[in-house]
Amino acid sequence: MTATFAVLGMGAGLGLWSLLVWLRPPSPRLSDLMARLHPEPQQQPLLLPPTGGWAVRVSAPFTAALRALGLPHQESEKDLAITGRSADAHLAEKAALALVGLLLPLAVDLVLVTGGRALPWPVPASLALALAVGGFLLPDLTVRAQALRRREAFRHALSAYLNLIHILLAGGSGIDAALHDAAQTGHGWAFQQLRRALNTARLSRSSPWTTLRQLGEELDVTELTELAAALSLASTEGSKIRASLAAKAAALRSRDGAAAEGQANAATERMALPGMLMAFGFVLFVFYPALTQITASL
Repeated sequence: MTATFAVLGMGAGLGLWSLLVWLRPPSPRLSDLMARLHPEPQQQPLLLPPTGGWAVRVSAPFTAALRALGLPHQESEKDLAITGRSADAHLAEKAALALVGLLLPLAVDLVLVTGGRALPWPVPASLALALAVGGFLLPDLTVRAQALRRREAFRHALSAYLNLIHILLAGGSGIDAALHDAAQTGHGWAFQQLRRALNTARLSRSSPWTTLRQLGEELDVTELTELAAALSLASTEGSKIRASLAAKAAALRSRDGAAAEGQANAATERMALPGMLMAFGFVLFVFYPALTQITASL
């Protein structure tokens, strides 16, 4: 019966909280109100994640409540952009996993109560709270890990892109032609984003380095924003772009090599732990009979 009362109490509390948020929504910030009075033209994002399906529409009340709390954060939005997921789908997943983690131990406790083997109420309550918190934070950790892998892959592709631009510039091509031709040569997700940014610049009649800088800011890849700054200086100040691109490509290659070496060393250290455990188990297996004989003789 305690589990039943706990479920009913949690459901009533959740309903009252949703009703309170609907009746008295949080007040907007002063900066948002000033931005509404003096709107500034904003650039359209280059990364367009999918809008989501029925799960997003079903979880719309929870998504609105989470957005009222200021979720997702700016860093999470950049991670979602690079992984190709929408913020609404991410918030819906967080709400769904938290709700499942909250109700699963209580449902198991109800089954045990009907079988006559009820657990003390702190056990299912603590498990429900822990699983709810874990389910709420799990999508953030997953998206962050995927974003890190995507950024590393993008930096690797950017190094190849810089080498291609350097070769085309050495062959006598202009900056604009080298940027577009190098982007058309490569394949994969990173080159698709570069081609989309350059095509957007061509259609909107803006400079390519402007859209490349915007793409670097949306992906949170500082190397791409630095490339855009170098291209901007080459077009306005006449700086030596070939030497700058060669230096940036060499720096990216050395960084990728150092990162690969660090990952290999970390994998080697992780491989040493199972060997140590096996050695300890072997020593324990060999000396255990002798220790038992000695202790028995005493």
